[in-house]
Amino acid sequence: MPLKKWRTAAKAGAATVVAGSSAGTVSWAAYRHLMSQATSARGVIGRNTARPPEADGVYGPGDLTPERWRFDSSADIHLMVFGDSTAAGVGCTVADEVPGVLVARGLADETGKRVRLSTKAIGGATSKGLEGQVDAMFVAGPAPDAAIILIGANDVTKKFSVAGSATRLGNAVERLTAKGTVVAVGTCPDLGVVTAIPQPLRTLVRNWGLRLAKAQAEQTIKAGGYPVALADLLAPEFLAAPDTMFSADRFHPSAAGYELAARQLLPVLAAALGEWHGGPLPDLPEVSAAAESRRFIPRAAASVDRFLRRRGAEIRAQTEER
Repeated sequence: MPLKKWRTAAKAGAATVVAGSSAGTVSWAAYRHLMSQATSARGVIGRNTARPPEADGVYGPGDLTPERWRFDSSADIHLMVFGDSTAAGVGCTVADEVPGVLVARGLADETGKRVRLSTKAIGGATSKGLEGQVDAMFVAGPAPDAAIILIGANDVTKKFSVAGSATRLGNAVERLTAKGTVVAVGTCPDLGVVTAIPQPLRTLVRNWGLRLAKAQAEQTIKAGGYPVALADLLAPEFLAAPDTMFSADRFHPSAAGYELAARQLLPVLAAALGEWHGGPLPDLPEVSAAAESRRFIPRAAASVDRFLRRRGAEIRAQTEER
């Protein structure tokens, strides 16, 4: 959809929802409009099909380039990355920008040890794909010492249930921790800063994502993992400097955005491994204050949100009856 039409649709949607909420109801037309926006959004954002830079290898303290992993190679820590295109590093132009590389290098510098990086993440993956990624890991060899999982944004755009998505994540974490792997999970980011998603859809997607992030954190802790609230990714930098923090597709992070994510993941993972010496861990917020300040009219958003959840339940009930 051209940018001009996109903006027109956003304004029309906002007006429709505000009008409906003032009367205490949301019209069926508003619902259909939002679903139309969702379909259009999935077709426009996040469709970066570029292959992320190859980044796997062994990273030593201060190494400028990684060592290719071979049968006779050795490493002190094996780090594996699971998840979606963000975990894989879509939006990066060189391997040095990939989040797995940033964390691997950080671990190597922090510990003075050699860190092997293996990436199982796949662009476009949802929580339904985590099982296959973990299966692939077990086929390839023993479980890693540490793992990072970044998943959730695609579950939101595909309208998967929060409970189901979080449960599938928890199952993946449990399979890894059962083998002694330390797992850090970057929970669903605050999608309220992705301005390519029009209002009022952006607020609905944001609320859905925040509910998912909370459920993901609960399931991760239950499974013995360590959740990292990536809502802080969407702090003032993303809103103040989107050209810097987002990649060209306006959905995936840029090198600067990935660096911000890695700075949050690294200390949690290193501390869980007993290797962190950088001081107290930061208390990361679950909700970006910057995105919160720009949210759509709260009453209108809440009204639409309740309607969509109620309508979703009705549709599921009708499907089950059939």
